[in-house]
Amino acid sequence: MVTRSANATRVIEALSERFGTRLSTNRDVLERHGLSEGHHRGIPPDAVVFATSTDEVAQVVRTCAAEKVPVIAYGTGTALEGNVAAVNGGICIDLSGMNQVLEVNAEDLDVLVQAGVTRKQLNTHLRDTGLFFPIDPGADASLGGMAATRASGTNAVRYGTMKENVLGLTVVMADGQVIRTGGRAKKSSAGYDLTRLFVGSEGTLGIITEVRLRLYGIPEAITAAVCSFPSIEAAANAVILTIQSGIPVARIELMNEGQLQAVVAYNKLEGFEIAPHLFYEFHGTTAGAREQAERAQEIAAEFGGGDFRWTANLEERNRLWAARHDVYHATAAIRPGAKVWSTDVCVPISRLAELVEATRVDLEAHGLLPLIVGHAGDGNFHLGLLYDEEGSDEYRRCSAVNDRLVDRALAMGGTCTGEHGVGMGKIAKVEKEHGAAVAVMRTIKRAIDPDNIMNPGKVLRMN
Repeated sequence: MVTRSANATRVIEALSERFGTRLSTNRDVLERHGLSEGHHRGIPPDAVVFATSTDEVAQVVRTCAAEKVPVIAYGTGTALEGNVAAVNGGICIDLSGMNQVLEVNAEDLDVLVQAGVTRKQLNTHLRDTGLFFPIDPGADASLGGMAATRASGTNAVRYGTMKENVLGLTVVMADGQVIRTGGRAKKSSAGYDLTRLFVGSEGTLGIITEVRLRLYGIPEAITAAVCSFPSIEAAANAVILTIQSGIPVARIELMNEGQLQAVVAYNKLEGFEIAPHLFYEFHGTTAGAREQAERAQEIAAEFGGGDFRWTANLEERNRLWAARHDVYHATAAIRPGAKVWSTDVCVPISRLAELVEATRVDLEAHGLLPLIVGHAGDGNFHLGLLYDEEGSDEYRRCSAVNDRLVDRALAMGGTCTGEHGVGMGKIAKVEKEHGAAVAVMRTIKRAIDPDNIMNPGKVLRMN
């Protein structure tokens, strides 16, 4: 039997009259909307409303605000740090039905989308315009969710993160008021930069319902390459010199031998030496992309790089990148039935090799597989930690390794999360990272959301 507060019951009754069958209290629906792809335990909401417009989101929030009932936004459920768990119950607003591309301004290289549009859907819509949106976090996440978590991914080394590519937002505030931030102008010095305030706020300050994004021209040519290295240090040094040399690499991904072995076995790939590898992608003119690849090859050779295989052929590019794209599934396949704890940190790239090596030693010392992959061009890397069940000895070892990983990253001038977000999983680490600045964050949260109804229990501890 579901137990809910009297306030939540009144809200559900009021919303049921307005939304009818688009409000659900079905147990399976609730459980699905309280669970994301990370390792954290799912916590279902009291009800789910399937919204189709900003006005409907505002109606739900106003109804919840009157009764001080929590509100949690839901996009595709691909978050990794328990970002959508309803820790205090409440109403989940599913934004997946808000999936319209509202404007494409090809001449000005910008687009306006509803929050439920996914990155793949947007690029399919844009394919005849010669434009594309480059931010690729791996999963086919919603663009509203990507803005809310300040997502990035493999292309960030050239195109930046969501922070650099969101031009403006439509946001429903905690009282149901609708505001619009930013705009189509390429620069502005008018007032506070509220767009940057909401990007990365994970739904704790307001619900993003529309996003205006920067677009880019599809490159004339794309060249992909892969190269083995004698050590992680050699690979990392090749990355540093590649970036310092001004080569406009679009992607440069690092994979250690443990992770490579897993993906080779999973995809039955041939021609890969089991050793640390870098995966590259270059965008530009045909001559330019070729020149970038050749220069990167010269740098790789300076650090003992092995067979540098590169190609502009689409099918061959996809085959080279298959090893990188299937990391999560390859990790899960190592031990069927085990759970995968995916975590990330980010450090200055000059410290990346040191952190990766220290992490490998830590993992092996505690009987855990060293499965490491990273966006080496910006110092961001991920661990895939395998464990049997929550609360087990193996789980505790994974948790301890994760804690030490974050602590080492912070000591190196890094951050506790480069792109996964805080959710409910890294709240304590945010406090350690930001110190006294967390008090300022709490002041902002209390001013904007005085009753703490917007995705409570995420990003910050409020008491």
